[in-house]
Amino acid sequence: MTEPDDETARTADHDRRRWRRAYLLGVASVLAVELVVGGVLALRSPTVVAGTAVPGAPTETPVPATPTSEPSSEPEPDREEARKDEKPDADAAAPATDEPATAPSGQRPGTVLLPDGGTARLVRKDLTADGVLPVPDDLDEATWWGAGLDAPSGASVFAGHVNWQGRTGPFAELWDVRIGERVTVTDAEGTEFAYAVSQILTLGKDELPARATELFGQSGPHRLVLVTCGGRWLGGTTGYAENRVVVAEPV
Repeated sequence: MTEPDDETARTADHDRRRWRRAYLLGVASVLAVELVVGGVLALRSPTVVAGTAVPGAPTETPVPATPTSEPSSEPEPDREEARKDEKPDADAAAPATDEPATAPSGQRPGTVLLPDGGTARLVRKDLTADGVLPVPDDLDEATWWGAGLDAPSGASVFAGHVNWQGRTGPFAELWDVRIGERVTVTDAEGTEFAYAVSQILTLGKDELPARATELFGQSGPHRLVLVTCGGRWLGGTTGYAENRVVVAEPV
Protein backbone atom coordinates (compact mmCIF):
# COMPACT_ATOMS: atom_id res chain seq x y z
CA MET A 1 0.00 0.00 0.00
CA THR A 2 1.36 3.44 -0.89
CA GLU A 3 1.47 6.22 1.69
CA PRO A 4 -0.99 9.08 1.14
CA ASP A 5 0.46 12.29 -0.08
CA ASP A 6 0.28 15.45 2.01
CA GLU A 7 -2.91 16.74 0.31
CA THR A 8 -4.76 13.55 0.92
CA ALA A 9 -3.69 13.54 4.60
CA ARG A 10 -4.86 17.09 5.09
CA THR A 11 -8.25 16.31 3.58
CA ALA A 12 -8.77 13.28 5.82
CA ASP A 13 -7.80 15.23 8.96
CA HIS A 14 -10.26 18.01 8.01
CA ASP A 15 -13.06 15.50 7.56
CA ARG A 16 -12.36 13.93 10.94
CA ARG A 17 -12.56 17.36 12.68
CA ARG A 18 -15.85 18.19 10.92
CA TRP A 19 -17.31 14.85 12.01
CA ARG A 20 -16.26 15.42 15.67
CA ARG A 21 -17.84 18.95 15.64
CA ALA A 22 -21.06 17.57 14.22
CA TYR A 23 -21.16 14.83 16.85
CA LEU A 24 -20.55 17.23 19.73
CA LEU A 25 -23.23 19.62 18.44
CA GLY A 26 -25.67 16.75 18.23
CA VAL A 27 -24.95 15.68 21.81
CA ALA A 28 -25.34 19.24 23.03
CA SER A 29 -28.68 19.58 21.26
CA VAL A 30 -29.97 16.41 22.83
CA LEU A 31 -28.94 17.60 26.32
CA ALA A 32 -30.58 20.98 25.74
CA VAL A 33 -33.84 19.31 24.72
CA GLU A 34 -33.78 17.08 27.79
CA LEU A 35 -33.21 20.09 30.07
CA VAL A 36 -36.06 22.06 28.51
CA VAL A 37 -38.48 19.14 28.64
CA GLY A 38 -37.48 18.38 32.23
CA GLY A 39 -38.08 21.98 33.24
CA VAL A 40 -41.54 22.07 31.69
CA LEU A 41 -42.52 18.85 33.41
CA ALA A 42 -41.29 20.23 36.73
CA LEU A 43 -43.42 23.37 36.31
CA ARG A 44 -46.50 21.27 35.59
CA SER A 45 -46.23 19.29 38.85
CA PRO A 46 -49.46 19.47 41.00
CA THR A 47 -49.55 22.29 43.58
CA VAL A 48 -50.98 21.21 46.95
CA VAL A 49 -53.78 23.60 48.03
CA ALA A 50 -55.51 23.26 51.37
CA GLY A 51 -58.85 21.55 51.01
CA THR A 52 -58.22 20.03 47.57
CA ALA A 53 -57.33 16.43 46.80
CA VAL A 54 -54.17 15.59 44.88
CA PRO A 55 -54.05 12.25 42.97
CA GLY A 56 -51.93 9.81 44.87
CA ALA A 57 -51.64 12.10 47.91
CA PRO A 58 -53.34 11.82 51.33
CA THR A 59 -56.83 13.33 51.45
CA GLU A 60 -56.27 15.18 54.74
CA THR A 61 -55.95 18.94 54.57
CA PRO A 62 -52.29 19.96 55.01
CA VAL A 63 -51.51 21.44 58.43
CA PRO A 64 -50.13 25.01 58.22
CA ALA A 65 -46.66 25.53 59.58
CA THR A 66 -46.47 26.84 63.17
CA PRO A 67 -45.30 30.47 63.25
CA THR A 68 -41.88 31.00 64.76
CA SER A 69 -42.96 34.10 66.69
CA GLU A 70 -46.03 35.12 68.70
CA PRO A 71 -48.61 37.03 66.63
CA SER A 72 -49.18 40.69 67.48
CA SER A 73 -51.98 41.30 69.97
CA GLU A 74 -53.03 44.45 68.13
CA PRO A 75 -55.31 43.92 65.12
CA GLU A 76 -54.20 45.10 61.75
CA PRO A 77 -55.83 48.43 60.77
CA ASP A 78 -57.67 47.04 57.76
CA ARG A 79 -59.10 44.13 59.80
CA GLU A 80 -60.19 46.50 62.55
CA GLU A 81 -62.07 48.63 60.05
CA ALA A 82 -63.67 45.51 58.58
CA ARG A 83 -64.86 44.45 62.03
CA LYS A 84 -66.44 47.88 62.57
CA ASP A 85 -68.30 47.50 59.28
CA GLU A 86 -69.44 43.96 60.02
CA LYS A 87 -70.60 44.50 63.62
CA PRO A 88 -72.04 47.90 64.58
CA ASP A 89 -71.23 49.31 67.95
CA ALA A 90 -73.71 48.03 70.52
CA ASP A 91 -74.15 51.52 71.96
CA ALA A 92 -74.91 52.95 68.53
CA ALA A 93 -77.43 50.19 67.85
CA ALA A 94 -79.42 51.11 71.01
CA PRO A 95 -79.86 54.89 71.04
CA ALA A 96 -80.06 56.50 74.46
CA THR A 97 -83.46 57.66 75.68
CA ASP A 98 -84.61 59.86 78.51
CA GLU A 99 -87.86 57.94 78.88
CA PRO A 100 -88.03 56.02 82.19
CA ALA A 101 -88.68 52.30 82.14
CA THR A 102 -92.13 51.03 83.04
CA ALA A 103 -92.83 49.17 86.26
CA PRO A 104 -93.20 45.36 86.16
CA SER A 105 -96.98 45.74 85.78
CA GLY A 106 -96.54 48.15 82.86
CA GLN A 107 -97.46 51.25 84.86
CA ARG A 108 -95.23 54.24 84.21
CA PRO A 109 -93.10 55.59 87.08
CA GLY A 110 -94.41 58.58 89.00
CA THR A 111 -98.09 57.90 88.35
CA VAL A 112 -101.25 56.87 90.16
CA LEU A 113 -103.45 54.16 88.62
CA LEU A 114 -107.11 54.26 89.63
CA PRO A 115 -109.45 51.20 89.80
CA ASP A 116 -111.07 51.74 86.38
CA GLY A 117 -107.75 52.35 84.60
CA GLY A 118 -107.42 56.13 84.76
CA THR A 119 -103.89 57.40 85.37
CA ALA A 120 -102.40 60.74 86.35
CA ARG A 121 -98.82 61.95 86.59
CA LEU A 122 -97.83 62.97 90.11
CA VAL A 123 -96.38 66.44 90.70
CA ARG A 124 -95.06 67.39 94.13
CA LYS A 125 -96.56 70.64 95.51
CA ASP A 126 -96.58 72.54 98.80
CA LEU A 127 -99.62 74.09 100.45
CA THR A 128 -100.39 77.64 99.40
CA ALA A 129 -99.63 80.53 101.76
CA ASP A 130 -103.18 80.38 103.19
CA GLY A 131 -103.01 76.61 103.69
CA VAL A 132 -105.04 75.60 100.63
CA LEU A 133 -104.30 72.31 98.89
CA PRO A 134 -102.89 73.19 95.42
CA VAL A 135 -104.57 71.96 92.26
CA PRO A 136 -102.66 70.64 89.25
CA ASP A 137 -101.94 72.70 86.14
CA ASP A 138 -102.99 69.95 83.74
CA LEU A 139 -105.95 67.58 83.51
CA ASP A 140 -103.67 64.55 83.37
CA GLU A 141 -101.70 65.54 86.47
CA ALA A 142 -102.34 65.13 90.18
CA THR A 143 -100.65 67.26 92.83
CA TRP A 144 -98.97 65.34 95.64
CA TRP A 145 -98.68 66.80 99.10
CA GLY A 146 -97.72 65.20 102.42
CA ALA A 147 -96.09 61.88 103.25
CA GLY A 148 -93.96 59.76 100.98
CA LEU A 149 -95.18 56.42 99.74
CA ASP A 150 -92.90 54.49 102.06
CA ALA A 151 -93.62 56.65 105.11
CA PRO A 152 -94.60 54.78 108.30
CA SER A 153 -97.31 57.34 109.08
CA GLY A 154 -99.18 60.32 107.66
CA ALA A 155 -101.31 60.92 104.59
CA SER A 156 -100.07 61.05 101.00
CA VAL A 157 -102.61 63.47 99.52
CA PHE A 158 -103.30 63.44 95.76
CA ALA A 159 -105.58 66.11 94.28
CA GLY A 160 -106.85 66.06 90.69
CA HIS A 161 -109.44 67.73 88.45
CA VAL A 162 -112.75 66.04 87.75
CA ASN A 163 -112.87 67.79 84.36
CA TRP A 164 -111.35 70.76 82.55
CA GLN A 165 -112.48 72.77 79.53
CA GLY A 166 -115.03 70.15 78.48
CA ARG A 167 -112.71 67.16 79.00
CA THR A 168 -113.14 64.54 81.72
CA GLY A 169 -110.17 63.91 83.98
CA PRO A 170 -109.04 60.58 85.43
CA PHE A 171 -110.07 61.63 88.93
CA ALA A 172 -113.72 61.59 87.79
CA GLU A 173 -113.47 57.87 88.61
CA LEU A 174 -113.55 58.74 92.31
CA TRP A 175 -117.31 59.30 91.98
CA ASP A 176 -117.78 55.64 91.00
CA VAL A 177 -115.16 53.94 93.17
CA ARG A 178 -116.13 51.18 95.62
CA ILE A 179 -114.75 49.93 98.91
CA GLY A 180 -111.99 47.35 98.50
CA GLU A 181 -110.91 48.41 95.02
CA ARG A 182 -107.20 48.81 94.36
CA VAL A 183 -105.19 51.94 93.69
CA THR A 184 -101.57 51.54 92.59
CA VAL A 185 -98.90 54.22 92.83
CA THR A 186 -95.38 54.08 91.38
CA ASP A 187 -92.52 56.29 92.48
CA ALA A 188 -89.93 57.87 90.18
CA GLU A 189 -87.88 54.64 90.12
CA GLY A 190 -90.90 52.50 89.18
CA THR A 191 -91.40 50.88 92.60
CA GLU A 192 -95.06 49.99 93.10
CA PHE A 193 -97.17 50.68 96.17
CA ALA A 194 -100.64 49.13 96.37
CA TYR A 195 -103.57 50.46 98.35
CA ALA A 196 -107.16 49.29 98.92
CA VAL A 197 -110.04 51.75 99.21
CA SER A 198 -111.28 51.81 102.81
CA GLN A 199 -113.39 54.98 103.05
CA ILE A 200 -115.42 57.12 100.62
CA LEU A 201 -116.64 60.59 101.62
CA THR A 202 -118.62 63.32 99.88
CA LEU A 203 -118.21 66.60 101.74
CA GLY A 204 -119.51 70.10 101.07
CA LYS A 205 -116.69 72.58 100.61
CA ASP A 206 -117.72 74.30 103.77
CA GLU A 207 -117.38 70.98 105.65
CA LEU A 208 -113.91 70.08 104.51
CA PRO A 209 -111.87 72.49 106.67
CA ALA A 210 -113.25 70.97 109.87
CA ARG A 211 -112.03 67.51 108.85
CA ALA A 212 -108.73 68.52 107.29
CA THR A 213 -106.60 67.33 110.23
CA GLU A 214 -108.41 63.99 110.37
CA LEU A 215 -108.10 63.33 106.67
CA PHE A 216 -104.89 65.07 105.62
CA GLY A 217 -102.89 65.10 108.86
CA GLN A 218 -99.37 63.69 109.07
CA SER A 219 -100.04 61.59 112.15
CA GLY A 220 -101.70 58.19 112.49
CA PRO A 221 -101.22 55.20 110.14
CA HIS A 222 -99.95 55.79 106.65
CA ARG A 223 -102.71 56.16 104.07
CA LEU A 224 -103.46 57.48 100.62
CA VAL A 225 -106.05 60.27 100.33
CA LEU A 226 -107.46 61.12 96.87
CA VAL A 227 -109.40 64.37 96.45
CA THR A 228 -111.42 65.89 93.60
CA CYS A 229 -114.42 68.15 93.09
CA GLY A 230 -117.97 67.40 91.88
CA GLY A 231 -121.62 67.63 92.65
CA ARG A 232 -123.49 70.84 91.95
CA TRP A 233 -121.84 73.54 89.88
CA LEU A 234 -121.92 76.89 91.68
CA GLY A 235 -119.49 78.78 89.47
CA GLY A 236 -117.50 81.84 90.53
CA THR A 237 -114.56 81.21 92.82
CA THR A 238 -116.30 78.18 94.37
CA GLY A 239 -116.80 76.05 91.30
CA TYR A 240 -118.33 72.75 92.34
CA ALA A 241 -120.21 72.56 95.64
CA GLU A 242 -118.71 69.29 96.91
CA ASN A 243 -115.44 67.43 97.30
CA ARG A 244 -115.04 63.71 96.83
CA VAL A 245 -112.50 62.20 99.26
CA VAL A 246 -111.33 58.61 98.94
CA VAL A 247 -109.08 57.06 101.59
CA ALA A 248 -107.04 53.94 100.77
CA GLU A 249 -104.80 51.90 103.05
CA PRO A 250 -101.61 49.99 102.13
CA VAL A 251 -102.04 46.30 101.28
